[in-house]
Amino acid sequence: MKLPRRKFLHLAAGAAAPPAVSRVAWAQSYPSRPVRIVVGFPAGGQIDIIARLMGQWLSDRLGQQFFIDNRPGAASNIAAEAVVRAPADGHTLFLASGTNAVNATLFEKLNFDFIRDTAAIASINRIPIVLEVHPSFPAKTVPELIAYGKTNPGKIDMASPRLEPLPIWRPSCSR
Repeated sequence: MKLPRRKFLHLAAGAAAPPAVSRVAWAQSYPSRPVRIVVGFPAGGQIDIIARLMGQWLSDRLGQQFFIDNRPGAASNIAAEAVVRAPADGHTLFLASGTNAVNATLFEKLNFDFIRDTAAIASINRIPIVLEVHPSFPAKTVPELIAYGKTNPGKIDMASPRLEPLPIWRPSCSR
């Protein structure tokens, strides 16, 4: 069988390309150095304990140290800002909670935009959030509850459990 020169060159180039490309495209091992998990609450609390258990599990499996950096204060905004200001290299993570979702709407002048400046990379757990009222209460929907609260200031009592951790966040690569 006679092979045309052009066909032979295409086959030769195709056979030589995969080894050359695979050397160029080797992925870096992650993590290449210790990883800091920033927690916006004091040591010993619920979120800190979850972070420490998760950090140990990750250290055991990935062969690199994951350490917990507690930065309590300002409803975890100090910790969130520290993570947003960190390099977006995957070696600084933030254990976010429901508090951070509230902070994004509650505080008008933060030095960062939590939604824009971070990206979720894993969800640790999820909890249902339910709003309940007594059957005799006049409001039956959320808009009705808001309207009732506006027309009757100071007359609604509310109770809430401490929120569980939500996703882990890292600085966004789009900065």
